[in-house]
Amino acid sequence: MTAASGTTGPGGPFASVGLVLQRGGEEFLLTKVGDRFTVKATDPTTVANELAALPVTLNAAAPRAMLELQVEPAARDAVMTAVRETMGVAYASHVYQLDNDPVALVYLTEELTLQVRAEVGPAAIAQLAAEFGLAQVQAIAGVPNAFVFRLTAAATENPLKISNRLSQRAEVLVAEPNIMVRSQGFYQPRDPVYAQQWHLQHRGGWNLAPNSHVSAEPAWDITRGDRSIVVAVLDDAIAVNHPDFQGVGKLVAPHDFKDNDFLPLPDSPTDNHGTACAGVAIAEENGMGAVGIAPGCALMPLRTSGFLDDRAIETVFDWAVTHGAAVISCSWGAAAVNFPLSLRQRQALTNAATLGRQGKGCVIVFAAGNANRPVNGTINEQNWPQNAISGPTRWLNGFAVHPDVMAVAASTSLNRKAAYSNWGPEIAVCAPSNNAPPGIGLPQVGYVLTPPAVQTGLEGLGIVTTDRPDQPGYGFGDFTGDFGGTSSACPLVAGVAALVLSANPELTAGAVRQILQQTADKIVDPNPDPQFGWRRGTYTNGGHSEWFGYGKVNAFRAVQAAVQRRSPAIAPQRQWQQTQTPQLAIPDYPAKGVVSAIAVADGGIVRTIQVTVELVHPFLGDLEVFLLPPNQAPILLQGRTLGRRTRHQGTYSPQTTPLLGRVLGQKAAGLWQLQVCDRAAGDTGTLQSWQLTLGL
Repeated sequence: MTAASGTTGPGGPFASVGLVLQRGGEEFLLTKVGDRFTVKATDPTTVANELAALPVTLNAAAPRAMLELQVEPAARDAVMTAVRETMGVAYASHVYQLDNDPVALVYLTEELTLQVRAEVGPAAIAQLAAEFGLAQVQAIAGVPNAFVFRLTAAATENPLKISNRLSQRAEVLVAEPNIMVRSQGFYQPRDPVYAQQWHLQHRGGWNLAPNSHVSAEPAWDITRGDRSIVVAVLDDAIAVNHPDFQGVGKLVAPHDFKDNDFLPLPDSPTDNHGTACAGVAIAEENGMGAVGIAPGCALMPLRTSGFLDDRAIETVFDWAVTHGAAVISCSWGAAAVNFPLSLRQRQALTNAATLGRQGKGCVIVFAAGNANRPVNGTINEQNWPQNAISGPTRWLNGFAVHPDVMAVAASTSLNRKAAYSNWGPEIAVCAPSNNAPPGIGLPQVGYVLTPPAVQTGLEGLGIVTTDRPDQPGYGFGDFTGDFGGTSSACPLVAGVAALVLSANPELTAGAVRQILQQTADKIVDPNPDPQFGWRRGTYTNGGHSEWFGYGKVNAFRAVQAAVQRRSPAIAPQRQWQQTQTPQLAIPDYPAKGVVSAIAVADGGIVRTIQVTVELVHPFLGDLEVFLLPPNQAPILLQGRTLGRRTRHQGTYSPQTTPLLGRVLGQKAAGLWQLQVCDRAAGDTGTLQSWQLTLGL
């Protein structure tokens, strides 16, 4: 055995005792960073004066309660020795990085966590603490027999080494050092326009209330969407040639129901709406422009005929269903104040919501409308241009009130009601959009403002999204900065629904609606409506607001809830087990090790897995053990943490070795191999046996 794997000090350290991090049931290899180390100062002023004479640079962004010193790599160890002899220095420690991860710097603190077996009493715990120079700080609430310890002056090693030694003790279940790793913001797209897309995520600013966005970034840390989830955008036209709608598998089953072809491109100067809506939902993350809330999902661009007869509705919804749409986004309604759906139209929506996605149902999302009127209710109208509407008037958006539809209202960048947003008990949720006076399109008189006139200023930012490329649309570039209306809120909710289904495609349409409503943010608007003076921005006992529905969609909470609703693993129906007793000699370092194989012919799906390994070696701390599943990367079962022991019989499962979870749900058939590698020169040993047990 070489000196590197010799035994000195408490417990007999081995070569890697200071380079293995125990965390979350896994082991991570560390390397020491060459150009820096940390210092804990009991007297910072004295230490700072002493450091002035040494060839070090202070890092201003050091972790709390530490000094981080940068130094030439060749001088690091000598400088560390000098610093340790400085007055006022409690300790000096290396800085580490995770193996194969040069970005993740790891800093040691003075603390470690220890969980012991139930039968270990206070006296034995105190003895352990004394042996390693530890002082108990606190018990960990909610975790039995778990405590936080702090190193004392009696400790002779750092928390990394002490934790590894403790993890080998029979009475110890968990021993983890408390490390520091720099925080990092949630995932942010590289697309240059993204910084202006406040509705997705923002950190404050002019006309921005806290949390008026939909919490996209933490949701994207879970999923940015999946191409198998298709969002159908039904609208006037979609510029499918836009750079943000490109990418492998991005476009699915496009169709133009106006010109009866497969290219739903704009052909009129006013055909701008659909391109903007599609961008809000699923604009691709490509580093070139804007980004949608579900950039990884696919787009089904469908240009409608422009007329809402029964056959047109049946045809377009049937196309979406039969061509695999998961979510259907509709930022339009009838050009009529009172528009109940016909029997066929109601059934077309019901069919999509119940028969789509192989019976799980399509999520159907409709804009509530922009007139500041009820989606289903009566208003005493007066002062309309040309007296177009007067007296008690029934307002009904038949699409928005359909029981299988999510009707979406609009909130502003200040977390208030958008002045134009329609309202009522049928509103499901709201989503961020712009602010503007209420208005409506009427067949004879065009787009008009709905009286009474709004006399106050309407604060709020517009929505940045895709615009028609290479020609005038809403603006003169490929993007517009002032899109809005419930037309924009609707595809935003549709995109969040697509993220939810990307996280859990097993959900039904009804379950998606329930998740979006239950996880929504209960924003409150105490202000009176600027047109009528009504105050409807709070919630009833049922948690519903006429202005905001069940609240403003929260993408992160919705995706989290979707993940939590994933079906539990299917219980295995049978067990497959085989044992190999190869008695194979383990070659000494630096050979690649020894491999033993078990062939599995059963074509079932792996539901559970257990691997048992028996090893004999003069110094087991030299060894690493890997499982090589069929067609998968190797999985580390046992790192170099076995120390001076000479015989090892270990059993590994996803509960003890989380990386084994990779094989669950995969086909069992194929060649399963066990590899044992000796990582230090001086000794040889034997792979006595190993057993593979699969629940199928």
